[in-house]
Amino acid sequence: MSVSSGEGQSRFAQGRLADPKSVGKPVQPEHDAAAFLAAIVESSEDAIVSKSLSGIITTWNKGAERLFGYTAEEAIGQPITIVIPDDRLDEEPAILARIRAGERVDHFETVRRHKDGSLIDISLTISPIGDGNGKVIGASKIARNISERKRAAEHQELLLREMHHRVKNLFAITSGLIGLAARSAQTPADLATRMRDRLMALSRAHEMTLPALGHQDRVGDRQATLFQLLSNILAPYGQEGSDQWQLYGRDVEISREKITNLALLFHEFATNAAKYGALSIEDGRLSITVTIEGEAVNIVWLESNSPPQDGAERGATGFGARLEQIMGQSLNLNITREWLPDGLCIRLSAPFDAIGG
Repeated sequence: MSVSSGEGQSRFAQGRLADPKSVGKPVQPEHDAAAFLAAIVESSEDAIVSKSLSGIITTWNKGAERLFGYTAEEAIGQPITIVIPDDRLDEEPAILARIRAGERVDHFETVRRHKDGSLIDISLTISPIGDGNGKVIGASKIARNISERKRAAEHQELLLREMHHRVKNLFAITSGLIGLAARSAQTPADLATRMRDRLMALSRAHEMTLPALGHQDRVGDRQATLFQLLSNILAPYGQEGSDQWQLYGRDVEISREKITNLALLFHEFATNAAKYGALSIEDGRLSITVTIEGEAVNIVWLESNSPPQDGAERGATGFGARLEQIMGQSLNLNITREWLPDGLCIRLSAPFDAIGG
């Protein structure tokens, strides 16, 4: 902890190396030990900062320059509050009170501000710095950027919520498929065959949106075209060209890393159509048209002969809307809806290189 202060470094080095008998060989000179410790601090990937008990910055390493954007010349002599957002200023007095009491603060997760005004998620470890008599004269801080970890945790939470959401939807779709199949099946065996075929098709569409459990055949390694993806997702509602749904226009190859997000997005559209829209009744119709205009891919999802519906029923609010927003942003998609007298028209537009292979 004392490596963050020049005075502290000297005393730390002197205290550790003063007795040659303790190591059985000559001691490295004090200034060499101090220089060695200073080099460790300076080359650290973490931000290592020291401050006085009044909150004034006294040392600032290269890691701090990278993390917060201020050079050592800009930061030293300034209050530590230059990197603390206004809504976090109450943390500093509480931290200083603990340091004055000789306490250490371990892995305190908080938010700090970069020179450009952006916010950074960090983990702080704060230790008191003492003089030769043990009196606390300042504090050293080690800050680590955990923004990437936080984003990964948030993404994992989203995926878990999405999985829960999708499993519920799969049950709802299965119930709807049973109802549709029961109206047209001639015998129990016919019903069983129809349901088995549709559920297997639904399973294949579901599988495309998930990585395999093994190391082989992962989603990121697969190739697919947009029509193949749509056909897999819509297969439970009949074959392409049937009365229920049709694909028109130009097929495009999907970029490997975009398969999952596109599958999730169209799965959400199909789920809503199967629960409330054109795929929920026998007379409903769905057409999907893909065109390329210049550098843009345009997709029109058109439902007709649908039962009466509104935005609340079709996932315009709640988790479905959140998922659609996130997937749309990740794909750089512009998504608009138009409610028609007998259905719904969803228009999607994106730069070709945002989804194309």
